[in-house]
Amino acid sequence: MATNLAIDDDLLVIAQDIAGIKTKKETVNLALKEFIQRRKQKEIFDLFGSVEYDDDYDYKKMRNWK
Repeated sequence: MATNLAIDDDLLVIAQDIAGIKTKKETVNLALKEFIQRRKQKEIFDLFGSVEYDDDYDYKKMRNWK
């Protein structure tokens, strides 16, 4: 999909240098992938503390279950 964007050239050059990428397209695609990955990680992090555990659950007993 062809898209025209007004991207800050200074930021783009810095991102290219940090990532060691030569093209603007690769840099933008990598940035989008990392953005999506971080947001998904945040969703997982937000789940911490929301799961209720059964105090009577014996995981060691379940190891020997057949």
